[in-house]
Amino acid sequence: MSIWEVILAFVVVVLMLVALLANVLVLMCFLYSADIRKQVPGLFILNLTFCNLLMTVSSMPLTLAGIIYKRQPGGDQICHVVGFLETFLTTNSMLSMAALSIDRWIAVVFPLSYHSKMRYRDAALILSYTWLHSVSFPIVAASLSWVGFHHLYASCTLYNKRPEDRTQFVIFTGVFHTLSFLLSLIVLCFTYLKVLKVARFHCKRIDVITMQTLVLLVDIHPRLVELSSAIPINSHWGIISKCLAYSKVVSDPFVYSLLRNQYKKTWKDIINKILKRSSINSSALTSESHNRNILQLNE
Repeated sequence: MSIWEVILAFVVVVLMLVALLANVLVLMCFLYSADIRKQVPGLFILNLTFCNLLMTVSSMPLTLAGIIYKRQPGGDQICHVVGFLETFLTTNSMLSMAALSIDRWIAVVFPLSYHSKMRYRDAALILSYTWLHSVSFPIVAASLSWVGFHHLYASCTLYNKRPEDRTQFVIFTGVFHTLSFLLSLIVLCFTYLKVLKVARFHCKRIDVITMQTLVLLVDIHPRLVELSSAIPINSHWGIISKCLAYSKVVSDPFVYSLLRNQYKKTWKDIINKILKRSSINSSALTSESHNRNILQLNE
């Protein structure tokens, strides 16, 4: 392995560990706090966390193995399943971000009618659409054998091996990115610009809303550049772009959950509870050991 490959492998390992810990913590907050579970945005955050966790345990390890071994890890069936999941999960997380931005827009711009406009039933319908939208593209790609190991990204992802299908694959990729990434970006920009107008008027400060819009940009896939350019792209740049896409899996828990006051209070309560229980158990063990020593001395 070259020094570049060692660095990239290390970056993937760090991203994988941080993403796993952060998203598990969000899931624990959701299960621990009844107030979070009662909120409608909690459904969107739960769906986003679910996508991020699956991406962390399925796609990231195979990318790491692809960097280390420089070939497809596992058999074709495993790679096809992981490539299918990656396409589904990436699209689902994009649409979840768009759903969260719509929820924020309604809550800030129409606060008096929020509870009538955004109910659990409405959130369930939105999530049903995101799942249907997200699963349609990987189904088409899998049926046309456009899923496999791409050496440029060292990952199992959308990939066309047949030159005769290039035109169809370019059209499919363009439609996929337009209806998933570009659509989500437009929704985010529209809703958060509206939110920022109200937020500036009321509190004259910019929250993490701008960051939430910018974080989508790391998921704009370089495959469009790859397909439109005759110049070959170095695999190191391809893997770096993949790491940037994975960085969204790491940043999502902090942007949407862990840095917010309600989640901060919840995860701090969880940590304090764990530390307190650990301290009690330690004290009990120390006391038991001390009593045992006294009994041995009396004997």
